[in-house]
Amino acid sequence: MRFINKTISCPHCGHHQHINIDATCGDQDYYEDCRICCNPIHMRLHMDEAKHKIEFFIDSDDEQIY
Repeated sequence: MRFINKTISCPHCGHHQHINIDATCGDQDYYEDCRICCNPIHMRLHMDEAKHKIEFFIDSDDEQIY
């Protein structure tokens, strides 16, 4: 397993939280609730094996944040 530690901001309340990403599972698409405001945070991980990059996207509902 290859874990990556990231600090993200909740797109709803702005609270910073630490998450661990398992980069060995390939592309992932999941929701995790904010620890402060309890709203869902949509997280999407894309593994670009050709460029050896990991792209991580955070958004709330359908609005892309970063």
